Amino acid sequence: MSLTPQWLDELRARTTLSTLIGKTIKVQKAGREYKACCPFHNEKTPSFTINDEKGFYHCFGCGAHGDAIRWMTDQRGLPFLDAVKELAVAAGMELPAPHPRAAKRAEQAKSLHDVTAAAQNWFEDQLGSLDGAEARAYLQKRGLTDATRRAFSLGFAPDSRGKLKTALRDFPEEMLVEAGMLIKPEDEKRESYDRFRGRLMIPIRDQRGRVIAFGGRILGQGEPKYLNSPETPLFDKGRTLYNLDKAAPAARKSGRIIVVEGYMDVIAIAQAGIAEAVAPLGTALTEPQIEKLWSMVETPILCFDGDSAGQRAAIRAAHRALPLLRPGHSLAFAILPAGQDPDDLLRAEGLKAFEAILSAAIPLADLIWRSEHDAVPLATPEERAGLKQRLGALTATIADGDIRALYGRLFKERYDALFFAPRSTPPRFSGKPNLRGGTMKGGRWIAPPPPATQDAMAIRETGADQLLLRAVLAGLLRFPGEIVTHREALSSLVPSDSGLANLLDALLEAADRQETVETEALLTILGSTELYNMAKGLLRADALHFTFTQAEAEGWRAQRDLAEAIGVLVAMPRIEAELVAATRAMAENLDEASFARQQSLRKLKEDLAARAAELAQPPEE
Repeated sequence: MSLTPQWLDELRARTTLSTLIGKTIKVQKAGREYKACCPFHNEKTPSFTINDEKGFYHCFGCGAHGDAIRWMTDQRGLPFLDAVKELAVAAGMELPAPHPRAAKRAEQAKSLHDVTAAAQNWFEDQLGSLDGAEARAYLQKRGLTDATRRAFSLGFAPDSRGKLKTALRDFPEEMLVEAGMLIKPEDEKRESYDRFRGRLMIPIRDQRGRVIAFGGRILGQGEPKYLNSPETPLFDKGRTLYNLDKAAPAARKSGRIIVVEGYMDVIAIAQAGIAEAVAPLGTALTEPQIEKLWSMVETPILCFDGDSAGQRAAIRAAHRALPLLRPGHSLAFAILPAGQDPDDLLRAEGLKAFEAILSAAIPLADLIWRSEHDAVPLATPEERAGLKQRLGALTATIADGDIRALYGRLFKERYDALFFAPRSTPPRFSGKPNLRGGTMKGGRWIAPPPPATQDAMAIRETGADQLLLRAVLAGLLRFPGEIVTHREALSSLVPSDSGLANLLDALLEAADRQETVETEALLTILGSTELYNMAKGLLRADALHFTFTQAEAEGWRAQRDLAEAIGVLVAMPRIEAELVAATRAMAENLDEASFARQQSLRKLKEDLAARAAELAQPPEE
């Protein structure tokens, strides 16, 4: 059908906006307008105004604005065409006659909806059958309740090539293939077969709640771990968000929407009490998905997994969002602990810990700065110029001129503060390391951190930090091959103890000269110097009860624990520095966000200290 501007204007003119909105919320006459408490954000004093003459509503609190059609799409969550149809019926208007091709496509889509609905019902039945015992055990192991299982209509596809095909035999085979339920081999002589086999089935719905596709999670070993329906007339993967039908109404009430990586994260979060979570479908967040999120809230929170893949996905989403930015609309990024996803965090520490992570979400600009700053070393003028160039190239992709200029200014200020901050005393150019003004690490110059966090970035001279540093150096002496493996992380360490700093430098330089080196060869390289005596002392340190400091330790276990100890050692000063900055911000701002950020960092610091203490326990006999 052809919905002309003239026809839509007539529809708006025939719709009394205050009456339409009054069906959902309480409105009060206020002169020539109407007022109400805004349904898009929580408020006690009405700031939501409805003007029937002009045919629009506006909230002076949150900025929500629109006409009758926008009300139906934003508040009711209806697709545009469905909103128009409902308003037309109420206004007594006939829709323009549909084009024959469009009518045929609509009829075809309706039939495919019948297929996916029938498949969902059958999958649910199979989950409750004898065949579904393994899937039910998996859900129980994941801590999901029966109520959650029913709320998300979870099902099971038996490990069979034809059971679904037989169950849906009332539908033509061509429809089952087109809906993505069957796979038709290219060889015409071979029969079609069930696409999903031996998998937990998760229905994917459109914004109206209709099943349009499925995600299947394998229960045992095998690849792929998750299998989605193919693209169909119903299902456009890049434009669909899992759980949007439930999350959209919840997001309008809470004022936030959370984007996580996978189905099971969404389901676990919902069971914990947060209904406004969605997930992309096996791909990085796309431009249409970002726009859809912005139609609900101005700053969605992306909370991807704490592993490297999750962080790469967050950075890809950030880069895709930059060209789309417009005033008031952005993204925030909640940083999960390394190696954890939302489901892990909720099961281990509960909803309060997850909410703390969400409260500490960082702005898009901060994520861009961090990712580019940490991408490569910044020791030489050329590397530093590369950072400036990368930030400039990303800023140039922003279409909005005002936002582009503000990003450029922000990055310039940070860049200048990092590399051109005035010094209180002239720099020293002796051959010895100068920890307060930078240092040489393995032949590379490591720039000093910003002055405000410099003391926090240094590894403290006493306490658990120092014990862990000595243990790591002893481990590297015992397993020299690990120096090359962890070279980048080790190069970022800034020991306060000059002797330990010089020993670390010597180990890095030895590894640079020779990829493979044994302990005895390493001691020979150190020569009969103070460093040699220090190294021998560390190798004899009976008080260091770490797996990787023991001569008889198992190689694989020692190397695993050594890698974790290095990670903790690198993270400690960074968290300490961020905690110093967060505490200062809290003192300046005195708001909930600053307090939550400080508490979250304090908890991370405590967790790191606890893990360091665990690593120092005597190995089991």
